[in-house]
Parts: sequence; structure tokens; C-alpha cells
Amino acid sequence: MRYLLRRGLWTVVALLGVSVVIFLLVHFIPGTIVDILGGGEGQLSPEQRTAVMHEFGLDRPLPVQYAYWLGSMARGNFGWSFRSGQPVGQLLVSRLPITIELAVLSVAGVAGVGIPLGILASVSGSLRVKTAVQVIGLLGLSLPNFWIAVLLIIAASYLFHWLPALIYVPPWTQPWVDLQQMFLPVLSLALGLAAVVVRMTRSSMLEVLGQEYVKVAQAKGVTRAGVLLRHALRNALIPIITVLGLQMGYLLGGVVITEQIFGLPGLGWMLLNGVYQRDYPVVQATVMLFALTFIVVNLAVDLAYTYLDPRIRYQ
Repeated sequence: MRYLLRRGLWTVVALLGVSVVIFLLVHFIPGTIVDILGGGEGQLSPEQRTAVMHEFGLDRPLPVQYAYWLGSMARGNFGWSFRSGQPVGQLLVSRLPITIELAVLSVAGVAGVGIPLGILASVSGSLRVKTAVQVIGLLGLSLPNFWIAVLLIIAASYLFHWLPALIYVPPWTQPWVDLQQMFLPVLSLALGLAAVVVRMTRSSMLEVLGQEYVKVAQAKGVTRAGVLLRHALRNALIPIITVLGLQMGYLLGGVVITEQIFGLPGLGWMLLNGVYQRDYPVVQATVMLFALTFIVVNLAVDLAYTYLDPRIRYQ
């Protein structure tokens, strides 16, 4: 409980730091929502610009704007979109399921592909298998996911003459169509992350397989599958889970571009459009949600250590 309270305190401190940084960054972007709505400089009279700035509260000093925004967030009010006039909280709730689905499927794909390939590379005696896995891992680390996304679109359309529906379909209405829409985005995100997991799984498994307790289990007649899954893999999972938790931050960053490329109206799509339109409340609330998600994921990873290794205790 003390550990959770301490982590909760540091979470508040981290979120405060993120709030200051993102608030200053969005206000330092050249141009404002007034310029976007007016179609550029010179389209609005000085009186009209002053009225619009006052309506959005942008005529107040930055410290006052920040204090008002922070106080509103503390009360659960994320403000209203400058562009659409809708509550930002409702926009987040409507777009969040799309991003969660994309992230969960990507992580599942990374774990489902990366861990078995890493185990195979660590136990296989074939030089070709080890070389192939290492080459796949190197390619995944070298290629950015947005470039992989473009290649996948080109390959699917020109080579296979296949493209999913352009309008997003929720999984609870048409599951098969939704899976088709998510296939290419998930693949583009998972390839790069799986390469990291493959390399980490291989190195971690090689280290664990050389431990004495693994040799004792083999001497007692435990089957090869039992040694790998029960004794070796469970102890090798700690650094693997650490990597997966850290990669979640990169996954959230990659979602912004990936959703834009594939036309998925999730949080990444909303964040990028908010930056284009200088929609400060939307950008600030979305980044804060990303930061909170990253912190919660890392806390969950730390707590998972105690389940995988009972010797680990937090004070």
C-alpha cells in the first residue's frame, strides 16, 4: 500500500509536469484558432479578432489560462473544442475505443509473434533459423512503422487487389469487417515492436537456460516443454514484460501517424487534427490521456513482477 501511495504521488507530479509542457508547446505553435477560423491573416478586423480571442479565453495571460484549465481538469471538465464546440470529454470517450482496440490487438500480435520466435531462436540448433530470426528482428528495428504502413497499403492494393472498407466499422456491429480494417494497421505497428521482443526474448531465454535450476530440472527428467515453459520462460518474462511496457509509449506515439494513414478516427487522428486546427483543449486533453495511460501501464508492469517472481517485494 505504501508503494502504491508513493507511485500515486509521483504520478500526480509527472502529470503536472506533462501538463505544463504540453500547455506551453501548443500555445507556442505559430498561429491560433482565430487565424484558422478567419482563413489567415487579414481576414478578420482587429475588433473581430479581439472578440473571438475573448470568446475562447485566449486574451488572458498564459498563467491564468493554465490555472483555469488545470482547475477544470481536476473537476473532470476537459473543456470544449474550439472547432466543433463539443465537450472534449465526449470526444475522448467516442474515439478511445478505436485506439484501445488498435493498441490491444497490436500488443497481442507482438506477444503472439515475438515471444515464440525468440524462444525458437534460443533453443534451435539450426543456424538458418537463428539467422532468419535475427534478420527479421534487424529489419523490424530498422524500418519505421509509418513506412511499413505505406508499403503494406501498396502491397495489399497492387499485388492482392484488396483494401478494407474506408469508413470505420465498430467490432460490435460487423466484427469481420472491423478485423479486416484493423489487420494492416496492427501489422504495421506490430512488426517493429515484435522485432524488439524477439531479440529480448532470445537473449533472456539464453541467459535463463544456463542457470543451475534449469539443469536440475532437466536432470530430474522434466520434459523439454516443461523446462521451457514452466522453469525458463516464466523467469525470462520479467525483462520481456519490461520491454512491452516501455514499448507501449512508442505504440501510443505510432498510433498518431498510423491512424492518420489508415483513416481510423481514433485519438491519434483527433490529436493530429487538433494540432492542425490549433484546437488547444483537444490537444492538451489527448496528450494528458496518453501520458496517464503510459504511467498506468508501467505501474501494471511493476506489479506484474511480483506475480512472476515471488522474491520481488515493494516497500
